Amino acid sequence: MGIALPACLYNCGMSLLEIILLSIVQGLAELLPVSSSAHVVVAEKLMGLDPSSPPMTLLLVMLHTGTMFAVIVYLWRRWRESFFQNTQTVRRFAWLVTVATILTAVVGGSLIKIIEGTASHRLGQYGEIEELFGRLELIAPALAGAGILILISAFAERRKPEVSTNAGDDLNTKKAGVIGIVQGFCLPFRGFSRSGATISTGLLAGVGKSCAEDFSFALAVVLTPFVVVREAMRLVRAEQISGITTLASAMMPSMVGAVCAFLAGLFALKWLNRWLESGRWYLFGIYCLVAALHFLGY
Repeated sequence: MGIALPACLYNCGMSLLEIILLSIVQGLAELLPVSSSAHVVVAEKLMGLDPSSPPMTLLLVMLHTGTMFAVIVYLWRRWRESFFQNTQTVRRFAWLVTVATILTAVVGGSLIKIIEGTASHRLGQYGEIEELFGRLELIAPALAGAGILILISAFAERRKPEVSTNAGDDLNTKKAGVIGIVQGFCLPFRGFSRSGATISTGLLAGVGKSCAEDFSFALAVVLTPFVVVREAMRLVRAEQISGITTLASAMMPSMVGAVCAFLAGLFALKWLNRWLESGRWYLFGIYCLVAALHFLGY
């Protein structure tokens, strides 16, 4: 005798197992430096899901929210010790995050507009970049680029000692700005792992491992609400979900997914921190290169 699923799960076109599996994939790949875009696209194809459907769009928005809360819960104590010690450190941290985020918005936003303008004939009805970079043949090269950057930063970091014992002391405006610029390149080019690129850039700039990780995910927490709002606006503009009943039917499985993504995110952060601190950061780079070659076959 099978387990009876809520009606909303049937209405959204996904089984409970599919929602859980997709949430785990998103939760792990979003925070590990391996590109969530590539893995989610492959998972959707294997499960026969339509990424443009209303439930899928809403589900992915909620999964981003779940991983954001995982970052906050996991890193809050470290942020408090590194960046929130006193008024001076809070102001300094706020300034660095602001500089990096502004540069991310300028670089990423400009690239998105340029690409959408020059490739509008290849985009879908709404002329948005997601229609172009949702294809694995374009995601794979970006994933390979992230893998190469991770390998370069890993080997460069091995050749120098830890710069600072007090996290945050080795991060200045210039380094934060460079990290923000690199993060901007991650916005349009899906597959160019945000965490992999920003942490690697921090390491190459001489930032300590813990500080590079903490600052990278602090930027992610600031950036995620904008990503969620953007996806929600796409959903509204497309008029994909209408009516309270339809929205409620789609919201329930999305909440289930958000919880699963939250738990997977906590595990991913612990995994990433362990490999980064133990000198196994380069393994993520090798994985990205192997995965990129594999994804080209889809």
